[in-house]
Amino acid sequence: MAVVHRLFRLFSPFTPAKNNLSSFLIRSLSSSSPHGPSLDPEIDLKEAAAELEKSSSPSSSPSPSKGRNFHWVFLGCPGVGKGTYASRLSTLLGVPHIATGDLVREELSSSGLLSSQLKELVNHGKLVPDEFIISLLSKRLEAGKEKGESGYILDGFPRTVTQAEILEGVINVDLVINLKLKEEALLAKCLGRRICSECGANYNVACIDIKGGDGDDRMYMPPLLPPPKCESKLITRADDTEEVVKERLRVYNKMTQPVEEFYRKRGKLLEFELPGGIPQSWPKLLRALHLEDDKQSAIA
Repeated sequence: MAVVHRLFRLFSPFTPAKNNLSSFLIRSLSSSSPHGPSLDPEIDLKEAAAELEKSSSPSSSPSPSKGRNFHWVFLGCPGVGKGTYASRLSTLLGVPHIATGDLVREELSSSGLLSSQLKELVNHGKLVPDEFIISLLSKRLEAGKEKGESGYILDGFPRTVTQAEILEGVINVDLVINLKLKEEALLAKCLGRRICSECGANYNVACIDIKGGDGDDRMYMPPLLPPPKCESKLITRADDTEEVVKERLRVYNKMTQPVEEFYRKRGKLLEFELPGGIPQSWPKLLRALHLEDDKQSAIA
């Protein structure tokens, strides 16, 4: 429990959800683009924002065993490892890890016109429209509220300033962790990603070894290989091609750099440069979060 006590001293405690979305001018978004496929939204952005506000309000009977009342956000390019580190912190702190990428993939697995349009958008490396992401997140938060969840670690949201403004309007984000990685390593990681088609576990076949220079240390990231039971069942995500990955990185940098500045101005941004794989990066991330005394329990 020492972990949680230190966190409450370091970061602002839970603040009840703000309830005045009308103070924001929610911009109307157009999903059409001359540069690629688009998604015809069935969800209005203002309606989705109101839905998020409702689902973010505290549970009427929160369970103390279901996590803590603080709210963190993970930022970082696709493939940087947000899910890996957010999941580890989720286990350590007892707070649910909510990845909007997983929510989108769940929607992709469903049938219907919206799913097929969404699949075309994702496969071309485009970002999903704000109103759609907010609606998916609202449903997940509402389900968590019914279970007594009162805090969370968000992974993949917000990706635009509009999303950040809406989130700030309904909840007080305590901390935003921005993971960074050299682009050379990032591209190799994305192209090396593999998924077990049977159990859904994630692996990576890339062995990244970048020599240091100009004061930089050597970066070594060994592959994360599957156990024998998964070896013959590995598949590659349809959007993990070099062309699509580079487009995703371009779109991400264009859309999300303003989000980094949004949180930097509010004193909530912690920028963390990943020095290598999990063995090198995890202990240093814990130290940056003042959790170094508990790293052994987290790794276990």
